[in-house]
Amino acid sequence: MRFNRFEDIIAWQKAKVLTVQIYQVTAPLKDFGFKDQIQRACVSIMNNIAEGFERKSQKEFIYFLHIAKGSRGEARSMLILAQELNYLTLHEAQKLKELSEEISKMLAGLIKHLN
Repeated sequence: MRFNRFEDIIAWQKAKVLTVQIYQVTAPLKDFGFKDQIQRACVSIMNNIAEGFERKSQKEFIYFLHIAKGSRGEARSMLILAQELNYLTLHEAQKLKELSEEISKMLAGLIKHLN
């Protein structure tokens, strides 16, 4: 598995999709603290993949992929809360949680491959 740019990494591409969708579904929310937290968690997933890749060190890349995976967990936790607070419909929350789970599996696979 060889990437020339972080944009070529499918986990980054899917994290970007998740981030855009989170921004779209949370745009109308008036709970600014919640909105800021879930948006930052999603941005953190894609940015840590990018930052780790740009470090040009396999060890650092793996480190940042672990951070991205942690941010994915935070985003998923926030999605569960969003559903409980009725900030998202059941369908919206489920779709976003499934995408976040797919990203997590990709990150785990990438970490395993790099180790």
